[in-house]
Amino acid sequence: MMASTTEENYLKALYNISNNQGEVSISDLAQSLKVSMPTANSMVKSLQKSDWVIYEKYKPVALTPKGQKEAALIIRKHRLTEMFLVKKMGFGWEEVHEVAEQIEHIHAPKFFERMDEMLGHPTIDPHGSPIPDNQGRIKEFSYTPLSSCKPGQTVQLTALTNSSTEFLEFLNSRKLALGTELKVLSREAYDLSLVVSYKNHPQETLSEKVSERLLVRVLE
Repeated sequence: MMASTTEENYLKALYNISNNQGEVSISDLAQSLKVSMPTANSMVKSLQKSDWVIYEKYKPVALTPKGQKEAALIIRKHRLTEMFLVKKMGFGWEEVHEVAEQIEHIHAPKFFERMDEMLGHPTIDPHGSPIPDNQGRIKEFSYTPLSSCKPGQTVQLTALTNSSTEFLEFLNSRKLALGTELKVLSREAYDLSLVVSYKNHPQETLSEKVSERLLVRVLE
């Protein structure tokens, strides 16, 4: 049975929250989707009828294997679209989320397979998040938050834990993009901000909040 746009949004929210927390409370789901708890509860019951979730009254919600696959395929369409907009159409990484939110609900497998082929089968989206394959399987990558790195280490920016427009615009203003190599120069004891150098920036201070959201690969 084909999921509606609303059902797909619920499945995607359940997938994203459960990756961080395991099972999902109705309260957390409602907050994530900005709906009332009765509305979220009603939709979860509908998802249960399609065997997409496991739900018992007063207990957290969990995706079934069928639900996990369905959610992963929605995320695949979203992330492929973001990559296509950046690589083939010249959009900035801060511009693609809202467009991908609309295109992810198109039910046309061949369209997205062709998109995947044209991109050369990418494994990550423009923000470094993994793209599920056409079976809904997802390869997770193990990266280190920049905030945990030590002075003297050289790292490469590989992914983000937050891809809000505001954060991406902040990174743009600092000329920080995926693939950028940074050297950690020092850490401020007072607020745990990091002083780093990269490209034409001999010394740049990044707050703890920012450095926590930057995932890196340690080069040395």
